[in-house]
Amino acid sequence: MISVPALFADGMVLQQKHAVAIWGWGKPQEEIVISVGWNNRKVKTKTDNKGNWLTHIKTPQAGGPYSIQLVGSNTIEIHQVLIGEVWICSGQSNMEFPLGNEGKWKTGVIDYENEMAAANYPNIRLFQVKHTVAQEPQLRIAGKWEACSPETAGTFSAVAYYFARKLIEATGYPIGIIHASWGGTPAESWVKKEVLSESTDLKHLLNRQQAVQSRSPNTLYNGMIAPLVPFTIKGFIWYQGESNSDRAEEYKKLFPALIASWRADWQQDLPFYFVQIAPHYQKNPLIREAQLMTFQQVRNTGMVVVTDAADSLDIHPRNKQIPGERLARWALAKTYKQKLICSGPIYRGMKIEGNKIRLFFDDAEGLNARDGSLREFVICGGDSVFVSATAKIENNTILVSSQMVNKPIAVRFAWKNFPRSNLYNQVGLPASPFRTDVWVKGIDRDKKES
Repeated sequence: MISVPALFADGMVLQQKHAVAIWGWGKPQEEIVISVGWNNRKVKTKTDNKGNWLTHIKTPQAGGPYSIQLVGSNTIEIHQVLIGEVWICSGQSNMEFPLGNEGKWKTGVIDYENEMAAANYPNIRLFQVKHTVAQEPQLRIAGKWEACSPETAGTFSAVAYYFARKLIEATGYPIGIIHASWGGTPAESWVKKEVLSESTDLKHLLNRQQAVQSRSPNTLYNGMIAPLVPFTIKGFIWYQGESNSDRAEEYKKLFPALIASWRADWQQDLPFYFVQIAPHYQKNPLIREAQLMTFQQVRNTGMVVVTDAADSLDIHPRNKQIPGERLARWALAKTYKQKLICSGPIYRGMKIEGNKIRLFFDDAEGLNARDGSLREFVICGGDSVFVSATAKIENNTILVSSQMVNKPIAVRFAWKNFPRSNLYNQVGLPASPFRTDVWVKGIDRDKKES
């Protein structure tokens, strides 16, 4: 008797114009015939001596709905199959945060009642992966596909919903979202054991077993990511980092390792777009710097800055439309090749000009200060004491100075737990916080660690 993973079920979305993977189980040496609704071809395969099988079926351009039939010693019928674009969305609570109000920290997005009422997108389909902890990689997964409607959208990841909505409005393609996230979880929970054990810099993480097994190394990868491999997808979006914010130096190695290992699982250099965590009174700027460095050093990644969509007291800011749509902007520009600017200004370099420092940026066309003069710039001389600075825009560069510093050597921007920065480019995307120095600590005028 043949069976397939829960991913292959009514309402599913398959990646368009691809040889997509389909797999399952049956009796050893059982023959299977697969028929699809978009052509008259049949695909034949056979289970191996352990009853496992995997094959590929070619998909057309976006469309549907279609049906798929699998015939072995029994018959499986899959209906309402759409062909479109499939993305995996993962991370911790800010990715899990739902569109609707579910109580406690899941308070819903701004104006969630009207947002849910307007969420009538039957060609957006969400597969919600059930929270699962496992000590070893799993083969099967629990979850189901649901079409986006006012009745179902309240439980959708809000970031994933806004991402999918922007994509479907811009492309017209059906969008499949596989959502696998869990609040309060560190990145090492989402990484396979071998990645940590084989790294000199990361193997110590295997000793960080937690009282709550959602949080121990590998356990969520084993239970919620491994069973998704090798389902054919377009890419990943990610929102996580809060639970690693006190270990930013370690995250500089861990986060790229996670990206590389997921790509290795899917055997493709898939796009990986992520949100730099929102400013918060408890979250220091070093974790945002670690994410910025990942963006700068790992190819085919994109980083969304949300300094303008944060809440100083709430680690779960309710404005999820901004991160969701900015993630979609990265996908539209880089994956779907639309002519869009997708990044805010990113610091590139500096030049000392007498008693001033000139800063240079990528994606700096149309640099501007929103709501007044530029804020959140500090400067220091050889004493490493940072003081407030005056910053002026000149031809898409910024000139920074202070009457208190005659021989400046370094500048920092938005370098605090909760900055109120206002530097944007011409399309209204904010600049990432940065520092020109490489000191772990610098001291501001009040002698506080910054």
